[in-house]
Amino acid sequence: MTRSLPDAILDEAQLEDMLSRPSERLVSVLSQLDGDITILGVGGKMGPTLARMAKRAAPHKRVIGVARFSEPGLKEKLEGWGIETVSCDLLDREAVEGLEKTENVIFMAGRKFGSSGNQGLTWAMNVHVPAIVAEAFKASRIVAFSTACVYPFVNITEQGAREDVVLDPPGEYANSCVGRERMFEHFASVHGTRVALIRLSYAIDLRYGVLHDVASAVQQGEPVQIDSGHCNVIWQGDANDIALQSLAHADNPPFVLNLSGPELVNVRNLARKFGEFLDKEPVLEGSEQERAWIVDTSLQQKLFGYPSVPLPRLVEWTAKWMKEGGRSLGKPTHFEVRDGKY
Repeated sequence: MTRSLPDAILDEAQLEDMLSRPSERLVSVLSQLDGDITILGVGGKMGPTLARMAKRAAPHKRVIGVARFSEPGLKEKLEGWGIETVSCDLLDREAVEGLEKTENVIFMAGRKFGSSGNQGLTWAMNVHVPAIVAEAFKASRIVAFSTACVYPFVNITEQGAREDVVLDPPGEYANSCVGRERMFEHFASVHGTRVALIRLSYAIDLRYGVLHDVASAVQQGEPVQIDSGHCNVIWQGDANDIALQSLAHADNPPFVLNLSGPELVNVRNLARKFGEFLDKEPVLEGSEQERAWIVDTSLQQKLFGYPSVPLPRLVEWTAKWMKEGGRSLGKPTHFEVRDGKY
């Protein structure tokens, strides 16, 4: 399934098709991997297209999506794509223990926004739930989504944080994400579970993401904050693909991978580029700091190659999506936050 890149993405059906289109390499990897796939926390922004990609790449496998399914119509959409659905609150230990134990698990559950108002729930979702899951699925192969927020800020003149950087991030949310990783590490050590920890940095779906946030601000004449003036981004379809391929890399001790684009995005320049596309003069606020949450993706490039959608095409797609009035999920990334309070 070779990926061809259109000049523009015109609607959500085409967008979701592109986001869930598997690479030939993923098809090969999953064909050689034993067992079915359960996706815990399938109801988030990335979950539905990742589940669809898994089913398209391995139609012979059962793909089971687990979530609370509070979003109307999501359960039916997934089932229409051939994905089995199971309603479950992952905070309910007995319910999790009662789930079917497939050989492969993608863990996508977590809580970020609203953390400052309810720190207890954030720690429960980001630390307690992983402990429950790690025990219940101890015999499975687990890919657990983490975040680049587990790193400290690093100097923008450097390559970015590597996977072996000591985890010492700012803010309670980020530290709860370190806790999530530690739970998987601990129970992997206890039970011998094979785990992959995927530290994702800003997936791009045209309906949300850093590019969407900057383009939206430029289009509406709102200030673009540039204190956190540098970041990494990756097409969500590539992030889905690499995360699923990482099932084959799950190991004990856990395999750790930074997942993002290799380019260091300059937010000031990005705003100016969107200004050209949208015929708007961007309003910039703040000044770039010397340190930012950026990552070194050398290991990712070595193992999986360069992302299929390069940064200039992502910028162009986003600009055209905004210009044509494409829908927004209304879920800003808050990439500009530097104190870890969400």
